[in-house]
Amino acid sequence: MAFPSLTPTARQFDSGDYPVKTFNAQSGAEVRILYGSQRTKMKLGLSFANVTDANAELFLDHFDEVKGSYSTFDLPAAALEGWEGTANALQASGANKWRYESAPQIASVRPGLSTVTVNLIGVF
Repeated sequence: MAFPSLTPTARQFDSGDYPVKTFNAQSGAEVRILYGSQRTKMKLGLSFANVTDANAELFLDHFDEVKGSYSTFDLPAAALEGWEGTANALQASGANKWRYESAPQIASVRPGLSTVTVNLIGVF
């Protein structure tokens, strides 16, 4: 089962940073070493407002299928719909995978409708 192919109603993106290690000498001198050419620790928050409970359950099923935060997965194109910039701007290499940061959160709006919030971490 793939990540649900629904268009989010809201999106939050933290672009992460490049892996840098800083060493400080007693004299105050600073040396910084760059350990890669890709951004790491990217975070993507997706909200899906007023979806049917059946669609909300798809997120729980997917979370169980990938064993929570253990396995990685690809996002469908629908997850980036509504973003008018290039899709690569929301990914470090254009080909990174995602894993769950935490379990999907589901809030009941009214009987039969829910709002789902999913928090993801970008990985390679």
